Amino acid sequence: MRRAHRFFLVCDGLKGLPEVVEQVWPAAIVQTCIIHLIRNSFRLTSRKYTDALKRDLKAMYVAPNATAAEAALQELDDKWSTQYPALVRLWRNAWTEFVPFLDYDVEIRKMICSTNAIESLNARYRRAVRARGHFPTEQAALKCLYLVTRSLDPTGTGRARWTMRWKPVLNAFAITFGDRWPAAETY
Repeated sequence: MRRAHRFFLVCDGLKGLPEVVEQVWPAAIVQTCIIHLIRNSFRLTSRKYTDALKRDLKAMYVAPNATAAEAALQELDDKWSTQYPALVRLWRNAWTEFVPFLDYDVEIRKMICSTNAIESLNARYRRAVRARGHFPTEQAALKCLYLVTRSLDPTGTGRARWTMRWKPVLNAFAITFGDRWPAAETY
């Protein structure tokens, strides 16, 4: 039997998703999208407090561990809860899916902090499918998605840049998840 190598699921607050993922992939770690949390935080507050709020939020997501992040959350609560109670509630409600992020190296944190890359790709897929309306075969639909994916880097020059960006991340994953990471000869 082939063992599945599931590491993270980064999501943006979809209700019930963490429970379902835990049932299907018990070894997976559910992580909320940090960018969505930050964006939603700014939607709840006045623009005139943006700079102060940036500093207070940053103290949580760059914290070296969960204890330091909890202290930063308490400071956020003390400073902003009377003026913006929904802001503090947002972070407290997402806290269970936020803290796994803090257990990993900076390289892994950069990779799992956001769903923006996949959302951008999905938006391009939707735009291409909507422009064509329908496809005569499944193969035609897959070809369209393939061409959209290839159009992101049509000359292939970005490949070297992306390869270099992923080297530290792959090393961090291999060290952190050595028991679940595929052996070097398999990839």
